[in-house]
Amino acid sequence: MPAVTVENPLTLPRVVAPADAVDIDGVFDHQDSNGGGGTITNGDTQWMTAGAGLLHIEAPPESLVMSGGLFHGLQLWVNLPAKDKMMAPRYQDIRGGSVQLLSTPDGGALLRVIAGELDGHQGPGITHTPITMVHATLAPGAEMTLPWREDFNGLAYVLAGRGSVGTGRRPVHTGQTAVFGAGGSLTVRADEKQDANTPDLEVVLLGGQPIREPMAHYGPFVMNTREELQQAFEDFQKGRLGTVPAVHGMSEGGM
Repeated sequence: MPAVTVENPLTLPRVVAPADAVDIDGVFDHQDSNGGGGTITNGDTQWMTAGAGLLHIEAPPESLVMSGGLFHGLQLWVNLPAKDKMMAPRYQDIRGGSVQLLSTPDGGALLRVIAGELDGHQGPGITHTPITMVHATLAPGAEMTLPWREDFNGLAYVLAGRGSVGTGRRPVHTGQTAVFGAGGSLTVRADEKQDANTPDLEVVLLGGQPIREPMAHYGPFVMNTREELQQAFEDFQKGRLGTVPAVHGMSEGGM
């Protein structure tokens, strides 16, 4: 993929659609109005499909709040095609031990295939449009070039560390997103020297088939038309999305 655009920290709207939360360090509890939920910890992923509507709350457990400590995770909201917008909600609990673990031939990079497929290796996450999501850890100086479907878009979000992307080695660092151009591979390289508190380069690689449908979004809702947005707000205000069960140490409002 020859063309690479580097952007500042990833900001995505909250979408009434599948949501993927990856926990890298720390612990948090999840509850939702469809009965899904539980505790995810290091390396775990939760994947929610909001569909026709889902209320949810996440918070660190009371013990972590009281004791303090590091919490590091990623929450990504993924749009649904119009035909699936009103499907029944679903929750997937993906434990760290169930992801597909791969490595580069020289052992310099560890790859965790969370959803979709990478070079014939399938991750456990179930999606409604073709998507690939990979969490990669590269040792200092390591480089990897991964095969990527040519009908997919592609991006790399840097969770921690410093490195470069693409054949032109465009520099990237924590909080930046690299958007790749057309092509059949993704190249990422870790700098030889990393920050003292970041021993490796941690990146999330994400891509999928573009939906190419109109979007209308406001607040926590993303639909296809303004009329659908108005209906979503009305459904929420009238309690049609249900209620979230209270979690120990946390009110229904998430406080």
